[in-house]
Amino acid sequence: MQTTDIQQEQDIYTVSRLNNEVRYLLEESFPLIWVEGEISNFAAPNSGHWYFSLKDPSAQVRCAMFRGSQRHLGFVPKDGMHVLIKARVSLYPNRGEYQLIAEQMEERGEGKLRRAFELLKKKLEADGLFDPAHKKMLPAFPAQIGIVTSSTGAAIRDILTVLKRRYPCASVIIYPTLVQGDTAAPAIVKAIQTANRRAECDILIVARGGGSLEDLWPFNEEMVAHAIYQSRIPVISGVGHEVDFTIADFVADQRAPTPSAAAEIATPDRTELRQALSLKQKQIGRHMQAKLASSRQHLHWMQKHLYQQHPKRRLAEKMQRLDFAESSLIQTINRLLNQLRHGTKDREAHLLRLTPAHRIRQTHDLLIFKRKQFNTLISTLLAHKKTTLAKAAGTLDALSPLATLQRGFAIATTRDRHIIRSASAVCRGDEIQVRLTDGILDCLVE
Repeated sequence: MQTTDIQQEQDIYTVSRLNNEVRYLLEESFPLIWVEGEISNFAAPNSGHWYFSLKDPSAQVRCAMFRGSQRHLGFVPKDGMHVLIKARVSLYPNRGEYQLIAEQMEERGEGKLRRAFELLKKKLEADGLFDPAHKKMLPAFPAQIGIVTSSTGAAIRDILTVLKRRYPCASVIIYPTLVQGDTAAPAIVKAIQTANRRAECDILIVARGGGSLEDLWPFNEEMVAHAIYQSRIPVISGVGHEVDFTIADFVADQRAPTPSAAAEIATPDRTELRQALSLKQKQIGRHMQAKLASSRQHLHWMQKHLYQQHPKRRLAEKMQRLDFAESSLIQTINRLLNQLRHGTKDREAHLLRLTPAHRIRQTHDLLIFKRKQFNTLISTLLAHKKTTLAKAAGTLDALSPLATLQRGFAIATTRDRHIIRSASAVCRGDEIQVRLTDGILDCLVE
C-alpha cells in the first residue's frame, strides 16, 4: 500500500481558505457587468436585503441586492419580471456558491415600457396636455381629410375603405410616415407638422394597426404628444386595437379604438346624410306650404287694406270727420257763450255788491243787529247778576252773627278783641266786653 507524504505535497487548503481565494479571484477577474434575465425565488426578509435568482432558458445564478443599493430603484422586483442588473461577481463562502451582488437594476421589455408610459402620462397630465379645455371641436362635414400613417400598412387600407363607404365626397391627403422603430417618432412629428404647415386639411387622423406595446411605442413618445397638442388641425388618434391606449390617445382631440373607427368618427355616414336630407326636404316642403298659405292670407289682408285705403273711401271718411268737427265746434262755441253769459251775470252781481251804497246799507243793518244783540246781552247779564246778588245776600244773612245776636245770643271778648269761647279762658278781675244786638257792655269778672 502506497502512502502520501504530506510534507512533499503542496499546501493543503481548508474549505474556508479555498472559498475566500476563489471569491477573491472572481471579484478581481470580473469588473462590474450587466446581466439580463428573469427573476425567480425572490425573497425580501426583515433585514431589507433582497435575494433572488436570475435565470434564462438554460441556466440560473444566485443574486443579492443589499438595502443601500435600492435607494434609487423606482419599483419592487417580483418573480417573473425581466430585468437588467449591474453587478459584481462574488462567492458566498458559507455555501461555496458563486453569486452576483446587484448594485443597479432596470426593468426590461414590456414592463419597463409600461413604467415609462405611466411616468410620461403623469408628467404630461401635470403639464396640461390632457386638459379637456384644450380639445378642439371636430368639423361636422370635413372637405379634406389628412391621414398620418404608413402608406403600406393595413391601417391605411381600412381607413380608405371606411371613408369611401361613408363619405366619398371628401378628399384624402396621406402624409406617409414610419409607425414603428426608433426613427418612427421623429417621422410622425414631421408628418403632423407638415400637415399643419400646409393647412390643407380640416381634420387629421393619426393611426396605425395593432401590435405589442413595443410596436406602438413611437406613439408614446413625448415629442409626438407635443406635436399633437400643438396641432392647429383637430386630431383623431386611432392607434392599435380597442384595448390599446397610447399617450397620443390622451392628447388627441378625439380617441378612436381602431383606425377604422377613427375614419367613422371623422366623417358623417352617407346613408344617415341621405335620410337627414330626405327629412329636411320634407320639412322644407311643409315650411314652404305654410309660407305660401301665410303669403296668401297676407295678400288677402293687403287687398282688404287697399280697399280701405281707397281715395274715395278716405274722402268720405274725411267728410264725415269734417261734419263731426263742425258739430263739435258749434257745441263748443255755444258752451263758451253760455259760460260767458253766466260769468257776466256773476260779475254784475259782484260789482253791485261792491258799490258804496250797498256796503253802507249792509253796515247799517249790521249795526242795528249788533245793537239789538248788545241790549239783549246787557239785560241778560243784569238779570243774572241780580239773581246772584240775592243768593249771596241770603247766604250772608244766614251766616251773619248779627242774626244770631237778634235771637238773644251775645259774644264775649277780651279787651284786645279776642273771642272768649270758654269760662276757663278768663280769671276773676278780668275786664271783658259783651256784644249785644244793639250795643256793647263793659263787664268785670267776679
